[in-house]
Amino acid sequence: MQYTLMLFESTEDFAARKDPDKQQDYMAAWSHYVHALRESGVVVGGFGLHAPETAATVKRSEGTMLVQDGPVSETKEQLGGFFVIDVPDLDAALAWAARAPVNAVEVRQNLPAMK
Repeated sequence: MQYTLMLFESTEDFAARKDPDKQQDYMAAWSHYVHALRESGVVVGGFGLHAPETAATVKRSEGTMLVQDGPVSETKEQLGGFFVIDVPDLDAALAWAARAPVNAVEVRQNLPAMK
């Protein structure tokens, strides 16, 4: 079964990506996690995302598409990246989510690919 792990990061986490004093520790935590995913053979794919302020959101309002700068909503934590993993069940997906170096991971089972 395939699951998507959506990894949420705080403003401080996004800032650590660029801060020379914090970047090494930030990247080391991710490097360890990504290596474990790859070594296990469960990872199908994934990407980190640029900071939320670089986002654009397209919304439909009364039949018109509107573009707004920034993420869909302003919250304490924003989507920082995701992995698609192939594991036997939800428990295995949750175990991988628990190992991620972030405070919040949303786990959802993927729908079958569209034909």
